[in-house]
This record gives sequence, structure tokens and C-alpha cells, in this order.
Amino acid sequence: MPKDTPKKLTPEETELLASYERGEWRTVKEFEKEKLRVQKIARETLKKDARINIRLSSHDLTRLKEKAAYEGIPYQTFIASVLHKYIEGHFD
Repeated sequence: MPKDTPKKLTPEETELLASYERGEWRTVKEFEKEKLRVQKIARETLKKDARINIRLSSHDLTRLKEKAAYEGIPYQTFIASVLHKYIEGHFD
């Protein structure tokens, strides 16, 4: 795509741009310190140090695999993500 061709933004990108243009973004104080703190949190969040076995109905497993495929991720990663979102309160 040539540089002067406008790119259509996704809804998320459009909202980010609008937020920036409204002046809602702020410079992070002590950036390097904050970056290290967030990297540590990310490592701890993504660390997979426990294994479980779970029995599901074949129907539920099939549906989970379909949803994972739609998201473009392995089904076990998808299941771990759903569980993580649930325990963090991101599902109503």
C-alpha cells in the first residue's frame, strides 16, 4: 500500500485515536521503572507452572476448539485465557 493511501482504521484503532486527540493520554513518570514493573507482572501472569486435568463433555470440548480456532489460538491456550478472565472478574 503506498504511503499516501489512507488506511481504514478498526473500531479499536478509531477509539484509541479519538482518546489521544481528546488529550486523555499522559506521559508515564519514571518510564523505565514502570516498564520493569509491568514486565514482571506480565511474566507472572503468563507463567504456566501448574498442570490440571479436567473432564468435559465432547460437545463442550468441540465448541471450545471451534472458538479457539476462530480466535486463532490453540484450544488449551484459549481455555486458560477464559479461566483467567473469569477469575479476574472480566466476565459478568
